[in-house]
Amino acid sequence: MTSTLDTAAARARLLELIKELAVVRGKVILSSGKEADYYIDLRRITLHHEASKLVGQVMLAMIDDAGVSVECAGGLTMGADPVGTAVMHAAADAGRAVDAFVVRKAQKSYGMGRQVEGPSVEGRNVVVLEDTSTTGGSALTAVEGVRKAGGNVVAVAVIVDRNTGAKEKIEAETGVPYLFAFGKDELGLD
Repeated sequence: MTSTLDTAAARARLLELIKELAVVRGKVILSSGKEADYYIDLRRITLHHEASKLVGQVMLAMIDDAGVSVECAGGLTMGADPVGTAVMHAAADAGRAVDAFVVRKAQKSYGMGRQVEGPSVEGRNVVVLEDTSTTGGSALTAVEGVRKAGGNVVAVAVIVDRNTGAKEKIEAETGVPYLFAFGKDELGLD
């Protein structure tokens, strides 16, 4: 397990990289259909050679600090895919076994007909991940898919919370805690 200093340093560096690489200013339409004056493109972080490892470290430490015990981490494809993989690798680096998984928007109508891909989540403690959330829709779709697959969702965790009501909506509809590593205020977006 990483020490507090290592985690604090990882968190500080990740915040620096998010501000530098992921915050794009200008009018944009979000996946929720809402308009914003900025866009937080966290794929520029989760798929970045240095930042990806930090994402895993910071997210795993945040989950641990919340007292949440997980065996699997993942969420709705595609935003959550590299986050789940980063958490899986961070756990492995710490000598722990956390599997990653991917949730499709809808169950497949062919092959094995699965909505949740990867190692089985059935009967296991799962954290649903997302890079960022505006309305909570992607995370809620993932929670529903994981629960249908028999997984025990113990938390929803995102890298950046946009402070647009997703936390309240997700907690109310799922009954599990919503965790976030950074608030938009930390990115200088308030």
